[in-house]
Amino acid sequence: MDIKPKLRSWVSILEAHGLQMIQESVLHVTFHNCSVSCGYGFRGFSCRTYFVRSTPPEKRPSLTASMALGNHIERVLWTEQEISDKVSDLASQINRDFGSHNIAPVVVGVATGAFLFLADLVRMIHLPITVDFIRAESYGSGTVSSGQPTIPFDLKLDVQGKHVLLVEDIVDTGRTICCLIDHMKSKGASSVSVCTLLDKPVRRKVHFELVGEGKFYKGFECPDEFVVGYGFDFAEVYRNLPYIGVLKPEFYM
Repeated sequence: MDIKPKLRSWVSILEAHGLQMIQESVLHVTFHNCSVSCGYGFRGFSCRTYFVRSTPPEKRPSLTASMALGNHIERVLWTEQEISDKVSDLASQINRDFGSHNIAPVVVGVATGAFLFLADLVRMIHLPITVDFIRAESYGSGTVSSGQPTIPFDLKLDVQGKHVLLVEDIVDTGRTICCLIDHMKSKGASSVSVCTLLDKPVRRKVHFELVGEGKFYKGFECPDEFVVGYGFDFAEVYRNLPYIGVLKPEFYM
């Protein structure tokens, strides 16, 4: 039995938690503050993580849940640190653009996929913003957009004459974001901007137009694969992974 893939599975999870690998051998990988060893014992195959004594418990990533779900991940696309850096960059752009015009937008998170992204983003926006949620559905429990987005849950705030910033997890076909932009326009928003963590232009079917002086903020360009983690799900699972990765086909096909 080749145990190398199992060792790499652990390594991927540790790297996704921001740990940096120093050295790797067939059965052992060394990081800055921990090491991973695997092999066979009287109970069969095992893989263990050993933290150096100087690493306090609160600095040690919790791997139990992540490993259970991590085994379903084909590869990690963006680590927790890479996501954090990108969110910070997007927030800086928003602060600059809206702040220079003394505009405090209504930030509208698109539930449910954008909830983690929204939470991290708004904490880095240094403007007197207001926040609301809207729900738009186009996937259901599948992996491909149905092409017929609906809005089963609407805003509570009045956006008449306001500058709206829609926060999405991903823009792929463009149908959902087009529907939401039109919806904000019908409510009288003076401008509508879009901030999406992932952009998947290879799947684009609909060209969307922003309202007024609205801008399009995008994080990572996503390959044409089904991704989960950091709010992204399949059948409502995997949202709690701290990184974004490609889900193995056997878990959704």
